[in-house]
Amino acid sequence: MVLDLMLIGLAIAVFPLSVTAFVLVLSVRGGTWKGLAFIVSWLACFVVVLGAVLLSTGGEPPAPRSPPSTAASAVKLAVGVGLLSYGLHRHRRGPRRRTSSGGGMMTRLDRLSAWTAAGLAPLLQPWGLVAAGAATVVGADLSDSSSYVALVAYCVLATSSLLAMEVYTLLAPDTARTRLGGLRTWLEAHQERALVAVTLAAGLFLVGRGIAQLTS
Repeated sequence: MVLDLMLIGLAIAVFPLSVTAFVLVLSVRGGTWKGLAFIVSWLACFVVVLGAVLLSTGGEPPAPRSPPSTAASAVKLAVGVGLLSYGLHRHRRGPRRRTSSGGGMMTRLDRLSAWTAAGLAPLLQPWGLVAAGAATVVGADLSDSSSYVALVAYCVLATSSLLAMEVYTLLAPDTARTRLGGLRTWLEAHQERALVAVTLAAGLFLVGRGIAQLTS
């Protein structure tokens, strides 16, 4: 369970669409407070999802080949297939041309409130990967303290990229503004390839794990 959670958390942390959106939130007026609201809402989603899974299992892992165990493995396999299909579709389609409406977009984002930023966080989470994480948490055993450590580490790792940018902006706002601007430019130029790479890698891993668990 631990390895699966760490790899899924890493994939969530570097998911290009979420990272790009957060960079935009930080770059607007009052971005640090709006970024903090985004992170709090982002983490709250993880807590709600994990809490719902643990309540349904009672904190005890299901027996091997039981219906809950089989369903969790099937979810991983389905998410993996979905990610592979999505990644291949984006790869075949190729990058789309971008319009030069950046100024107007930033003007609209400047009017973004902290509450709206918080509302955006759940919409921008990679829910396929979150679902795969939830399916993995089905195997958590809350009688073992290591499971608590793994769950906390998963949430922190999945949020690590956002936390790092938020802390950097708070500690060195001027430098962070320049560096994050460069990151935004890089993401705009390479987002498509990064998205394809992350989705294909995560998809292959989840398909492999799903098949292995269903056939073991």
